[in-house]
Amino acid sequence: MNKPVYIAGVAMTPFGRHNASMQDLAQTAVLGAVADAGIELGSVQSIYSCNVFGGMVLGQVLMRDLGLSGLPIYNVENACASGASGVHLACHALQAGIYDTVLVFGVEQLTALGGGTIPLQRNDYMTDLYVRAGMALPAIYAMRATRYLHEFGVGAEDLGAVAVKNRSHGALNPYAQTRTTVSIDEVMNSRIVFDPLTLLQCCPSAVDGAAALVLTTRQPSRRAKPVKVLASVIQSGRCETGSDDILAAEITARAANLAYQQAGVTAADLDLVELHDAFTIAELIYYDALGLCKRGEAHELLRSGATRLGGEVVVNPSGGLLAKGHPLGATGVAQMVEAVWQLEGRAGDRQVHDASLALTQCTGGGIAGVDHAASAVHILGR
Repeated sequence: MNKPVYIAGVAMTPFGRHNASMQDLAQTAVLGAVADAGIELGSVQSIYSCNVFGGMVLGQVLMRDLGLSGLPIYNVENACASGASGVHLACHALQAGIYDTVLVFGVEQLTALGGGTIPLQRNDYMTDLYVRAGMALPAIYAMRATRYLHEFGVGAEDLGAVAVKNRSHGALNPYAQTRTTVSIDEVMNSRIVFDPLTLLQCCPSAVDGAAALVLTTRQPSRRAKPVKVLASVIQSGRCETGSDDILAAEITARAANLAYQQAGVTAADLDLVELHDAFTIAELIYYDALGLCKRGEAHELLRSGATRLGGEVVVNPSGGLLAKGHPLGATGVAQMVEAVWQLEGRAGDRQVHDASLALTQCTGGGIAGVDHAASAVHILGR
């Protein structure tokens, strides 16, 4: 990225069940990020509003009472990658010189949907075929988990260990939806969702929350060494025309490789990663796709303790989706909020020691015939 893009301020609400309106959640995060940046709200030249289920012109609705009359507001929807996609678009505008200070926020109120699995695409002509075959996302990831256990000869406890790790991290995060640790026995004995995935191996689906950040090409006045966006990549899934490797996560590997090239770093340089652990098996698959280990060695990396707090490359110090929660439109932005807190030494009890380089990754959209609809990878550094 040629022109430096700084993250001047960040904020988020706790994730969980809220009595507050979506407007209140969004405005709390937005005003918090502006205050953290030490600027006036009027200094923001555009806003990127990221959401999945909120409806049309949501950003204008949520920001209406803040007195931002006439300000360009862009509404971004890209499934679970919506927030990260908003950051990507904002970076483009900043580097093009269209603006010098913008704000990105993501918000979702999934408790309004009543819980259960996230609704599948309604405009995909193959959705009905997939539904009749029982191909909800938990079932798809259960197949990936079954294949992983079979191909690499490991036990289901290696999946459960991901939940144990991330719940232990989440217990240290005051913004996490779930702040209790669990044992491997509790994880493995929780209700089966789709064998071999148990309930505690699936991220909660009834959660509300918002996150926001201020991006600028101006040197932030409050920070001598501010966090920069070193790479911002969005990729779409490719059509799968034959037998595909369900453990490959090709779209994420492709996005990560482009991000490493853009930032001029390698996976070995990373201090921490916030990744899309919607299910325990997803974290193991993404270890491989992000280059943290070789194929078939993800469970060994986990067992070694390298991805726990105190390890060489801490994965999901926030608790990840499994513990922090997954309000879709907010997730990609919240991952970057956590990364900034870590890089600035503001993460409290879950602080990664001497962190200077972070990667965030989230995928979005389950549609027929592709790996995922979108994958976003960002690299942040000081």
